[in-house]
Amino acid sequence: MKLFKKAAALTAGVVLSVVLTAQAAFGASYTVQRNDSLYIIGQMFNTSYTVIKSDNKLSGDTIYPGQKLYVRARSHTVKSGETLSIIAGKYGISLAQLRKANNKWDDMIYPGQQLNIPGMAAGTNSSTNSSKAVISYTEAELDLLARLVRAEAESEPYAAKVGVAAVIVNRIKSDLFPNTISSVIYEISSNGYYQFTPVKNGMIKKPASQQDRNAALEALKGNDPSNGALFYFDDSATNKWLWSKPVKAWIGRMVFVY
Repeated sequence: MKLFKKAAALTAGVVLSVVLTAQAAFGASYTVQRNDSLYIIGQMFNTSYTVIKSDNKLSGDTIYPGQKLYVRARSHTVKSGETLSIIAGKYGISLAQLRKANNKWDDMIYPGQQLNIPGMAAGTNSSTNSSKAVISYTEAELDLLARLVRAEAESEPYAAKVGVAAVIVNRIKSDLFPNTISSVIYEISSNGYYQFTPVKNGMIKKPASQQDRNAALEALKGNDPSNGALFYFDDSATNKWLWSKPVKAWIGRMVFVY
């Protein structure tokens, strides 16, 4: 019996070694933490939330604490004498970022241990990845966009919030609409129709949360879960003209059309 257990343990060790080697080369395993979303995880590892969904064969956006997700991230093999601070410095990231990416809140590491490196897709070098905005904006316009996100999608999934902001970005990039955040949001048609209800009812004046601001920033940096949509509406809407348009995405109760 002891011989069998020893052989089984040896086999398990070989399998684990293979798995860790594969992760170092092609990706890593991330344990979902409280308040995580696919978008937040994607941002952490510099990848798209749609890629995470596809890689893990997820049919929706719902994830739960403790869930294991495959992410296309670079991993680091701990060497003798290294500490978490040394490793974080090597890759130009903060100690807090390294801890969160590995759900590692103590300082105990050992040679050969694999650590996920946030902000780096597999195969990238150690320089810091930063995304530039796809349109120009002022701090006041960022706040305005975040307030629109709050007013339109306060109780919706994070991806829907990013989608709302992305629609504004898409309009700015289109020849069919004004070319600034404020002019798009405050646009009123010749017949007096407000493009966005929160402007008309005053909800646009309510302050945005940090999550709303983060969603706005993601859209400004090019993340677009709306898939290029120019309009959005709640799925309870009865406007036939809106429903007649091609649906590009449906997140929570928010429908995005072109």
